[in-house]
Amino acid sequence: MTHQTINIEETGVKIQLSSFTAGTISEHHAILCLEPRNDTFEQQFARICDAETHLMDSPDMSGAQPLFKRYFLSDATNQVPVMKDAQCSMVNGQRSMVNGQCTISYIQQPPLNGSKLALWIYLVKDLSQSDGNVQCSMLNAQCNSSVFTHNGYSHIWTMGLYNTTADTSYMQTWETLFRYIAILKDFNATLEANCLRTWFFVRDVDTQYNGLVKARRECFAEQGLTTNTHYIASTGIGGTPADPKAIIQLGAYALTGFRPEQQRYLYAPTHLNRTSDYGVTFERGTLMQYGDRDHVYISGTASIDNHGEVIHVGDIRKQTIRMWENVEKLLEEGGMTYGDVMQIIVYLRDCADYNVVKDMFIERFPDIPFVITLAPVCRPTWLVEMECIAVKAARNEQFPDF
Repeated sequence: MTHQTINIEETGVKIQLSSFTAGTISEHHAILCLEPRNDTFEQQFARICDAETHLMDSPDMSGAQPLFKRYFLSDATNQVPVMKDAQCSMVNGQRSMVNGQCTISYIQQPPLNGSKLALWIYLVKDLSQSDGNVQCSMLNAQCNSSVFTHNGYSHIWTMGLYNTTADTSYMQTWETLFRYIAILKDFNATLEANCLRTWFFVRDVDTQYNGLVKARRECFAEQGLTTNTHYIASTGIGGTPADPKAIIQLGAYALTGFRPEQQRYLYAPTHLNRTSDYGVTFERGTLMQYGDRDHVYISGTASIDNHGEVIHVGDIRKQTIRMWENVEKLLEEGGMTYGDVMQIIVYLRDCADYNVVKDMFIERFPDIPFVITLAPVCRPTWLVEMECIAVKAARNEQFPDF
């Protein structure tokens, strides 16, 4: 694992990059954050696009293929049309824009450094190819998915799913999950057998989250996901879709071509309880083993104990420390440490806590790419939540390499 920070002074962008290589495939997570310069959104978007091009033109990233991007926005409804218009103009004008064959998630979760947007990119590169290119395809817009196929596996990243035919969070969750299930069917995959990670973004999470929870629980049970089988690693968090009629937005990662024994779920029972104890349906974390590496996906995790109770109500520092402990225990159960973490997303309920939490993260994790956004957690007394992805070299002889 390597980490580097690239500061591009002329565009005022900091790129935090983590890279991991095992076998023939390297993986990269990049988080791009802007220095606020009192400029317009169009100018900030242009700056982040230029920085992305700078990253992709660097020798180390030559041939790397973005599989998905997530834009964290301050005003999604007004900003997303500007971004899409700009992207179309750049393509027609033949200016190099680094979209590639890649699914994109746009969500209103304002970066808390004062800028209007930030960007997280996940990329892969095939070192066995002279140009580094991987076999990756972008399906049609109705599917919202990009697919990386290698060594018998298909990695399916699907972003930005929502439905506005219903007017409640309960029904929108049902309809959105039906759409995702139909997408998986096109890959001969199912929610129960193949989905490894989901993100549910909820408009006004304090009032709309219960509808999501109820619909997800019912849909999962219908699909064979129960307390007696398993659930899916997930983050359910406050986030505003660009479409004003959308209450729920879904992003997901699924995998085909693996054997059931390659996957294991993480619980950390000394520090956390089962989510089903309080009526929600997700796994705390998931370990996926390949021949040459292990992946761990840590769900949205906050300051909670193994009885499901919020700890340190009202104290942002103590909640952050307990959250770190919980994540650390989940990583340990997956055979990893914070040294194996490639990226962190931090969600804050109160923007006034930003400087405190930022300084704590910089001191504890000076090298790991992270971004802090304004995104209320699903319980009002939770002040902070984090999620992360980790990877570690392994030799699992019984499984094909990544």
